[in-house]
Amino acid sequence: MSIEQLESIAQAMVAPGKGIIAIDESNTTIKKRFDGVGIECTEDTRRAYREMLLTTPNLSDHIAGAILYDETLRQSTRAGVPFTKVMLDNGILPGIKVDKGPHPLAGFPGELVTEGLDGLRERLQEYARLGAKFAKWRAVITIGDDMPSSTCIEANCHALARYAALCQESGIVPMVEPEVLMDGSHDLEVCYDVTEVTLRSLFASLYEQNVMLEGTILKASMVVSGKDCPEQASVDEVAEATIRCLKASVPASLPGIVFLSGGQSDEAATAHLNAMNQMGPHPWPLSFSYGRAMQSAALKLWSKDMDKHFGDAQKTVAQRARENGLAALGQWKKSA
Repeated sequence: MSIEQLESIAQAMVAPGKGIIAIDESNTTIKKRFDGVGIECTEDTRRAYREMLLTTPNLSDHIAGAILYDETLRQSTRAGVPFTKVMLDNGILPGIKVDKGPHPLAGFPGELVTEGLDGLRERLQEYARLGAKFAKWRAVITIGDDMPSSTCIEANCHALARYAALCQESGIVPMVEPEVLMDGSHDLEVCYDVTEVTLRSLFASLYEQNVMLEGTILKASMVVSGKDCPEQASVDEVAEATIRCLKASVPASLPGIVFLSGGQSDEAATAHLNAMNQMGPHPWPLSFSYGRAMQSAALKLWSKDMDKHFGDAQKTVAQRARENGLAALGQWKKSA
């Protein structure tokens, strides 16, 4: 695939007023979510839940793509239509999570490095045949006493860059996600410093690995106070610090940036995105790639009666998509 085709897909992922829904939870993670609402976690319940999300009427009005888990990419609707066909027929790009999750970084207690490069070339080639247009790899950066180390940041950014190069080789747009975790009592300034260092390291690694930025999307964490910090930054402070950090570390040639919600409440994630876009224009589109912040209300409703509340749960998904789509344009207004 040419760089022009990769660039076209990347631009479509951040089309005005549209974002990405992340439904790529591993079976272990989604079991925790299902346990929380009293649903048995089986292949069929997982499939039924993802079908509810992906067949939401008019979802493509505000959703450009969906990140899937390996199992979901291979599944079909109750009527036997592959999810990838349903998505593409409705103007939604299929994406795929390809990392194997964070593991302890040897020699650095408390720090993590994401694994999954072994065999990735072959997996990406298969995913491309199955219809995937973009992929996602998540790195985890923890703030704590003497953390993160430069070794942790560099190891994760090197892996992200290798993954991105392999994606582009297979004709898949890489979404690179260096998540600076909210966990901890650190303040906004500490989060800013760690995020800036991480992003600078990431783009240096991407450059070293000959990754074409024009065919790459950044999935970024916002600059926020640690969730245990006694002084929580305001919406405007988060927006200003995040924009300042991005402008200091992200090249303007990148097609777009999507934010993860990272444990924020539904409303906070939307409010922060909206405030950032109201401060524009920016060098790149700023949109969303939310998981829990898109799904949590719908999951609670759907779990009460999967068949009875199927349509109502979909309305909730559509409403969350619309609210975040408006925030991606800086046009969201908080409900009374």
